[in-house]
Amino acid sequence: MVRRLCPFPFAGQPADIRGTPIDSAISCISLPDPAPVRPVLLTHLAKSASTQLTRHLQRGAKMTSREQRQETELLPDTEPAGAELPAGLDRRAFMMRSAIFGATAVITGCAAPTDQQVAAAPPAPAPPAAPPLSEDLNVVKKAKGPVMTTIDEFYKVGPGPSSSHTIGPMRITYDFYQRCAKLPADQLAKVTSMKVHLFGSLSATGQGHGTERAALAGIVGKEPATVEPEFLDGLAAKPDQTFPVKLGDKTLTMSLKDIVYDSPKGEFPHPNTMTCRLMGGDTVLLEQEYYSVGGGFIEWKGYQPPKKGQPKFPYSTMKELQSHADQNKLSIAQIVMANEVAVSGKSEVEINAFVDKIHGAMVNIVKAGLKAPESTLPGPIKLKTKAGDVYKRAMDDNYEKQRGVGVLAAYALAGSEENARGHLVVTAPTGGSAGVLPALVYALGEGGRNLPQDKLRNGFLAAAAIGYLCKHNATLSGAEGGCQAEIGVASAMGAAFIAQAHDFPHQVVANAAESSLQHHLGMTCDPVAGFVQVPCIERCAFGAVKAWTGFMIASNEIPTNRRVDFDTTVSAMALTAREMNAKYKETSEGGLAVSLVLC
Repeated sequence: MVRRLCPFPFAGQPADIRGTPIDSAISCISLPDPAPVRPVLLTHLAKSASTQLTRHLQRGAKMTSREQRQETELLPDTEPAGAELPAGLDRRAFMMRSAIFGATAVITGCAAPTDQQVAAAPPAPAPPAAPPLSEDLNVVKKAKGPVMTTIDEFYKVGPGPSSSHTIGPMRITYDFYQRCAKLPADQLAKVTSMKVHLFGSLSATGQGHGTERAALAGIVGKEPATVEPEFLDGLAAKPDQTFPVKLGDKTLTMSLKDIVYDSPKGEFPHPNTMTCRLMGGDTVLLEQEYYSVGGGFIEWKGYQPPKKGQPKFPYSTMKELQSHADQNKLSIAQIVMANEVAVSGKSEVEINAFVDKIHGAMVNIVKAGLKAPESTLPGPIKLKTKAGDVYKRAMDDNYEKQRGVGVLAAYALAGSEENARGHLVVTAPTGGSAGVLPALVYALGEGGRNLPQDKLRNGFLAAAAIGYLCKHNATLSGAEGGCQAEIGVASAMGAAFIAQAHDFPHQVVANAAESSLQHHLGMTCDPVAGFVQVPCIERCAFGAVKAWTGFMIASNEIPTNRRVDFDTTVSAMALTAREMNAKYKETSEGGLAVSLVLC
């Protein structure tokens, strides 16, 4: 009796070994059951292949003629004369893999594929990628100059569960309504309706995010920072409500039916594209295409950024930021503050007042989440909240040694559960990651270490610098870069916050952020049923704990010994984002979203 461990390409079958790892080749063979002798042969084969591979790696790509002769003795030339190697494969690697397949064929009694069959095999199809971002987007153009983002643009208060799918769309429709209200009276007299069309990721997962409710709220005059959560909850409970919208002498009756879920797939300038139209019968009186580019930031077709001052210490990379810090004997927080004053035109007092406002909002979010009774979150997942229970257990003296991690996780769960309820959160950098930084802020403040207010302000500034650089050189949008762009960046910001709040040197701040971001690279955005609940809520807890871990590592190592710098990791995130399969970019078409079966 033979048990086949996995399909294996033998002679007469198409095979492409170019992407097959050696260890996979060894495991994909037929074993008799029982097999008293062949496992020994397989072990010998594996050890032999491992030895040869180790020698190959130790030698490196460049060998002297003497080393080449030695290699010829170790690996005799069994390649048929005139054989063509597959594209992209060097001769030695090809020989190594051929040897493994040949040895496997001897053990199993099956003929191995010929070199010609392997070389002629078609290449594996490339996974589908998301369309590239339009070069016309300001978020793309800005990557070519210094960081110009300001702190009041970055930290935004608004309704959850997603900065790109709720805060952004609400800002967009509010902006469009303001444009419509400024039209001449003769045009407004022709108005009969207003329509909002959602495309791309907004269409694919908007219903789970409550995008249609946020869009309607903007049209009826609600702004993200001041909208009542009860208003949005009421739309969910009673979706047939209608609202009067006055334009000139005309009053439109608007409802959720005027928000249209359009095509989820297409060549859009950005994955989060919207169009708003003001109609006069069949005539379009005003139309504008918008983009929710992540973190609550919005743009539109023909967008021109507002005029700003020039930064005192211009930088576009962490290396440049640290250079300014070294040359001027300043901390990262001090560099950021000087630039905030220069770019925004505001005073330090005004900037600190805004930071304090954001600090207060984050504390209130965590407290609200901890006090909320256990409940079932809206949507088909029927997910139970747990922040309060996790906090109670963490404070139990029987689990005192686990208290640090337990309390921090509870704080993060509290913030992210508030986000999932659609209540007000702070983008740091996004709604989906809105539990990470508030957890750390509360833990270093009144919920834990009680650091002075000025130390926490410095932490906010350093965290913002990390977010600025990730936005500038990569992305903050799950629809562009997966969850690494949300939880990953939030965790990096959190690590920088801790390090700066404790007055560590700028290299420790950068290293802490790098470490936390590095260990989120490749994280996909695959929300189950399109709701920002699974895996999003618990990911905030892990992101907060990883931030603390990143800080602990960075503050206990020799800073100059770190081999990977922050800029390199941000570049890796951008590269991973570009190459990531589109199914894992906030579409709910892959990963956990299709693996979990909802009953």
